[in-house]
Amino acid sequence: MTERSNEQPRLAGVIGWPIGHSLSPLIHRIWATREGANAYYAPVAAPPTEGDFRRVVDGLRAAGFRGVNVTIPHKEHALRYADDASAAAAEVGAANMLTFKDGKALAENSDITGFTAALSGVLSGVDAGDSLHRTALVLGAGGAARGVLAALKRCGVSKITIANRTKEKALAIADAAGADTIDWAAREGALGGADIIVNTTSLGMDGVGPLDLDLAAAPDHAVVCDIVYKPLA
Repeated sequence: MTERSNEQPRLAGVIGWPIGHSLSPLIHRIWATREGANAYYAPVAAPPTEGDFRRVVDGLRAAGFRGVNVTIPHKEHALRYADDASAAAAEVGAANMLTFKDGKALAENSDITGFTAALSGVLSGVDAGDSLHRTALVLGAGGAARGVLAALKRCGVSKITIANRTKEKALAIADAAGADTIDWAAREGALGGADIIVNTTSLGMDGVGPLDLDLAAAPDHAVVCDIVYKPLA
């Protein structure tokens, strides 16, 4: 038996609520096996409150975890938990990864770069003056929405409207993004003026319930993005 096999595995995971839908543990275990890494990546359930998130993360750090990916609904909690943050996490106001090192927690955010890359790949030259994709309707106002808003601004989108089930949350992030807000009930009526439509809510995810949105009123040129991790069949 080799010395490596006797070592404790490096621990990491993904934290959220719910967490059973996540494929991250499977993906990371495949990578670890392929690379011969002595590592274990766990799904970690943390109830929705910030207090529960802090309690669970404290426990993970005490158990020797090196870090965690962060998903719904804890991305804003993760940024506030951290001792320091990357420029992207600070810009977005949320984090999708915490790294633990030397007794400190570092917050990072790859949502903004990931969504920017995805959106740039399907738009026809927004930065070169594409007038067809200048307005966006964003559904949701959580941590994922923050990353999407920053990415939309990077892609040159000039008018953004946010619709959220809790309007207070939409108002809380609208100013920083230079966005407008509308009531959740008015979301379908706003489709006609949206060149880009992004669902950042958990609605439409398996086990959560449908988004209940008829896209027939959207323009023919509209780009529709759904960031739901595991959509309804």
